[in-house]
Amino acid sequence: MQARAIAITAILIAGLAVPVKAAAAPQECNDPSCVPGITGGVVLGAPCADTAHFVFGTTSWGRLVFCGSPRRYAPRYFRSPPLQGVREENSLCEGALNTVAQAPDGLFLTCIGIDGAARWVRGDT
Repeated sequence: MQARAIAITAILIAGLAVPVKAAAAPQECNDPSCVPGITGGVVLGAPCADTAHFVFGTTSWGRLVFCGSPRRYAPRYFRSPPLQGVREENSLCEGALNTVAQAPDGLFLTCIGIDGAARWVRGDT
């Protein structure tokens, strides 16, 4: 019985000595194919609900659209500018002016020039 307890203790201690792999860094997402939360089967011009988070959709023929509210009218789906994937709000977006992206939390972002630098900012304002 004592030999069995010693063996089990040795196995547990050996398990603690095995290095644990570090968590992998988030995967990079640079195109629409990896953006989470895109709604399929959207009708261009149809009403939509949320203009701030997870706003992207695709039509039945594959066109990328987004939920927007021009001049504060009721939100509806519009053709989307090019989608650059997932980006962080307020990060630089040199070379991507007038394109859109989604933040990791689903926030709609657009790349615009601010004080001489191109940055990802909220797209629903």
